[in-house]
Amino acid sequence: MSRVYNFSAGPSVLPESVLKKAAAEMLDYEGSGQSVMEMSHRSKVYDSIIKSAESLLREIMQIPDNYKVLFLQGGASSQFAMVPMNLMTKNKKADYILTGQWATKAFKEAAHYGDAVAVASSKDKTFSYIPKVDKSTFRPDADYVHICMNNTIYGTVYHELPDTGDIPLVADISSCILSKPIDVSKFALLYAGAQKNMAPAGLTVVIVREDFIGNAMDITPTMFNYQTHADNGSMFNTPPCYTIYIAKLVLEWIKNEIGGLEKMQEINEKKAAMLYDFLDNSKLFKGTVVPEDRSLMNVPFVTGDADLDAKFVKEATEAGFVNLKGHRTVGGMRASIYNAMPVEGVEKLVAFMKDFEEKNS
Repeated sequence: MSRVYNFSAGPSVLPESVLKKAAAEMLDYEGSGQSVMEMSHRSKVYDSIIKSAESLLREIMQIPDNYKVLFLQGGASSQFAMVPMNLMTKNKKADYILTGQWATKAFKEAAHYGDAVAVASSKDKTFSYIPKVDKSTFRPDADYVHICMNNTIYGTVYHELPDTGDIPLVADISSCILSKPIDVSKFALLYAGAQKNMAPAGLTVVIVREDFIGNAMDITPTMFNYQTHADNGSMFNTPPCYTIYIAKLVLEWIKNEIGGLEKMQEINEKKAAMLYDFLDNSKLFKGTVVPEDRSLMNVPFVTGDADLDAKFVKEATEAGFVNLKGHRTVGGMRASIYNAMPVEGVEKLVAFMKDFEEKNS
């Protein structure tokens, strides 16, 4: 059967060339006579895979030498606890900006470990915008400020980072990692679940400045201490080996086939503009996010009629456009157009939406 256009918010579409290479290497990785799925993580063969993955990530994201790259498990949700356990240790205070479900969950988790405060929120308008803040928004003695860079469910993104002054900035970049260049040096710590834009589910990448390692709370479990993983090259326990291998292939794809993050951004902006332009001029569909805060990765939209939304999702699925149903908390539709979604996929989706509009207006 032919492949569908997969607009899932995660686990999400992967580059076809990556899937084909993984398939070709399934039984025999580079003459080793074994699959990456079954080889020892302590072997020389696997050591070259994980080191290559880190090296490629550092090169592509231009990660400074004074940052550690950690390949962890537990999803981004585990970072909701790991971040405060490791960073909310000086003044026991942290400020959170709430721009969606994941930022809110991170805030609630941090409140178990210290004085976490929600200093700004866009909940009043269903998280359809990024709150405006300035230095005065934040407590001067906060140990860090936490944001969720791109909001998968609600389709908003920080096009400009909040000015936190001297307060360290922490960001969840799960749904926008590798979508465009990012200045890592502006952050104390970045973390991302890989299943949206980088690899299958099972891997979480943490990029943390070295001086924020080694200060964990006494109650911190060994596996939740960044020092544990930094000291052991992400090999304290068995890492998510196969997912890291796929991440390596995706990073090779970005470097060699796409041409780096600047080129990746150009493609992503082209796809997003195509879809948003249609929504802005449609008589049936409309986007739900204020234009200045629109995500390049996740595009939520509605018709205004729940039954018509359901009809659209059903007919789109039958036509080969899958996983367009919006998150259960907001309804409507959502097209996640991550790196691996080809331009052709968005072009065909827009054509289908135009046809649906003509038949249902």
